[in-house]
Amino acid sequence: MALLYEVSDHIATITINRPDALNSIDLETWGEFSEACAKLEADDDVWVGIITGAGGRSFSAGADLKETIPTLIDDPRGSRYDEPDTIMRGQTVTKPLIAAVNGLALGGGLEIVLACDLRIAAEGARLGAPEITLGFIPGWGATQRLARELPWAIASGIVFSGDQIGAETALQYGLVNEVVPADRLQAAARQLAETLCSRGPLALRAAKRAMREGLDMSLDDGLQLEHDLFDDLAYTEDAKEGVAAFQERRAATFKGR
Repeated sequence: MALLYEVSDHIATITINRPDALNSIDLETWGEFSEACAKLEADDDVWVGIITGAGGRSFSAGADLKETIPTLIDDPRGSRYDEPDTIMRGQTVTKPLIAAVNGLALGGGLEIVLACDLRIAAEGARLGAPEITLGFIPGWGATQRLARELPWAIASGIVFSGDQIGAETALQYGLVNEVVPADRLQAAARQLAETLCSRGPLALRAAKRAMREGLDMSLDDGLQLEHDLFDDLAYTEDAKEGVAAFQERRAATFKGR
């Protein structure tokens, strides 16, 4: 299969599984990726997601150019190809997503990383948006997310040059949270996911919603959203458990209710 989906202990792991093609993404993979993210979102037993690539060479080298370039040239004003909604554009996942970046994350691969909330990179990882070198611009969110996350000069440097940056540079820019040895990448991502699972899953989703939606609101509207979500959580079993655990000086056992 072009994509693997596994769930254990409230953690869903999505693995792009085309290592011989640097985990580039063709139509089949896009469809499976969209379906996997929808499955993750719909499963109440899944609290956190990890996205990674098979093998050690590449997280994802982006779109499979053998498939996409002919369509772009033949039908430049058309739909390019029948893209399903994904987390990069059109699909909402309210649960925290962690990118475990092994090797190359280029073009659409970088854009998957940018659509994740937390990012851990292997020491040899390389990230970039090379579309400009082909006479195009990024098409799955890099122009928008980079400009929102980074200072303008840094974001425009990545997009305008098409050059790759290393993991340490990405860490300095704030694009990734942590850089680890390649042989520790998956364990580090799993450990982070387990840490998040020890927090209240409903609170995590509410926090993500407040932060994501708040970016498109005025401060006053964002504060109102935060207030409303806070009040909603007060009626949950998880909130009662969290307070009780604090008072009893024990670890909370959250259930997502």
